[in-house]
Amino acid sequence: MWIGTLFALAAGLMWGLVFVGPLWLHDYPAVLLSFGRYLAFGLIALPLAWLDRTELRRLRRADWLEAAKLSLVGNIVYYLFLASALQRSGGPLPTMIIGTLPVVIAVVSNRRNARRDGLLPWRRLAPSLVLIGAGLALVNRAELAHLRADPAADLGRYALGAMLALGAVAAWTWYPVRNADWLRSHADRSPRAWATAQGLATLPLAALGYALTWLGFGVAQPDWPMPLGPRPLPFVGAMLAIGLLASWLGTLCWNEASQRLPTALAGQLIVFETLSALAYAYALRQQFPPAATLAGVGLLAAGVVWALRVRPVLAH
Repeated sequence: MWIGTLFALAAGLMWGLVFVGPLWLHDYPAVLLSFGRYLAFGLIALPLAWLDRTELRRLRRADWLEAAKLSLVGNIVYYLFLASALQRSGGPLPTMIIGTLPVVIAVVSNRRNARRDGLLPWRRLAPSLVLIGAGLALVNRAELAHLRADPAADLGRYALGAMLALGAVAAWTWYPVRNADWLRSHADRSPRAWATAQGLATLPLAALGYALTWLGFGVAQPDWPMPLGPRPLPFVGAMLAIGLLASWLGTLCWNEASQRLPTALAGQLIVFETLSALAYAYALRQQFPPAATLAGVGLLAAGVVWALRVRPVLAH
């Protein structure tokens, strides 16, 4: 249980980095950031595949098809929604909307996977869900107050960002549940090889998307300096760093956690991503979080600690 939790914490620290890229590269469109990140992920996976070649040979056609589905929805679609939301609403608001994932995944998984994982009793799970929900509400309240105090704020743009963040929540509710299904039904397989397989499956999808984006920009925005944009070195550096740390290493750590923890519990530990992303966002703002935000973070952490004390009960 605790080893799985540590892997989930490591995944959260890595995944929090993906919230920084769209804010730092604010002059780059979200579609280019999404395909660029996963093109880098796929290229990084190529040499790593040599290390896992024995395990990868064991994968059948159905496994590769599942890896492609996971890559499309959990990688490209999710990050396209998230990057678009971040560039329209700033860092904290989309971060906290994504922060509802622990509650959403816990509820979905507790109903869906009770027979396999055991049921986390709703009565014992409820306090952690309430604490997490209250923490999210506090942080969201602080962000809305921040928006109202800014006379230049475009509320319509922020609202669109919030809707896009909800799309990211939907994509990433589906991903960990399906990913855990595969890992739990293939407990003898290497989580590292499965992370690499997803990178390999992402590569052709990302390459095709990047090529189509290049063609589209040539028609719609011929002055845009493709293929690497106006700041090629920061763009390439950020994509490689996020591709290695967040996409491959983060997925590896999450796969290790998913093999050790019930999906409903692992879903709540995605809160580590929210906490990391929030810390990175305020660091990028060069601001200290307000008291309400810190209180919300404390409630989130308390909810996670409470959840770790809940043990699954076998369903009959």
